Amino acid sequence: MLITCPHCGFNKQVDQEQLPADITKVNCPKCKQSFPLQQQAQEPKPQPETAAQRYQSNAVEAQVDALPKAGFWMRLVATCIDAFIVFVLQFILGSLLAAAGFITAGGEGSADSIAILVQLFGFALSFIYYVFFTGYCGQTPGKMALRIKVIRRDGSSLGYGRAAFREIPAKFISGIIFGIGYLMVAFDEQKQGLHDRMADTYVIKL
Repeated sequence: MLITCPHCGFNKQVDQEQLPADITKVNCPKCKQSFPLQQQAQEPKPQPETAAQRYQSNAVEAQVDALPKAGFWMRLVATCIDAFIVFVLQFILGSLLAAAGFITAGGEGSADSIAILVQLFGFALSFIYYVFFTGYCGQTPGKMALRIKVIRRDGSSLGYGRAAFREIPAKFISGIIFGIGYLMVAFDEQKQGLHDRMADTYVIKL
């Protein structure tokens, strides 16, 4: 703890464990003035993981590792269903947005800007679709139809943060390397794509 003299401003770092428990005042070594000491409550030290906890954690991971995983073709069909749903939503909502833009602009002079806006809206809608459903329950409508689900390797739910990481940057990397990250699903023992490995997730059968 840091002890500071209120009289001259002299301060010194002292190990709180070395101070007597009943000490209430200290003398400043610089100005020799006495002042009250207020000891700070010590934060509890983090307890190391016990052998029983490690065993339980390993047992849970072993159970999850043994669950049946969704293969490449099953996941591809689910992806096609989701892509169709997203396309329909983008077409309907994008058309409404474009129509509203033309009405507001009052002509075709801003057609390029409206087209860019609709395209950006389509991208945002796609990201929101996949992140929301995956983060909320681990299942997009396509995965619900195929009865498959995304879970973490420890068996817990993803949450929106990990879902966003898996669905946006991790999948981008899987796709940008000529789709090899997605093809890994067909050959990996646990049916994990590169994005699954990056996010530490499995896609299991229900």
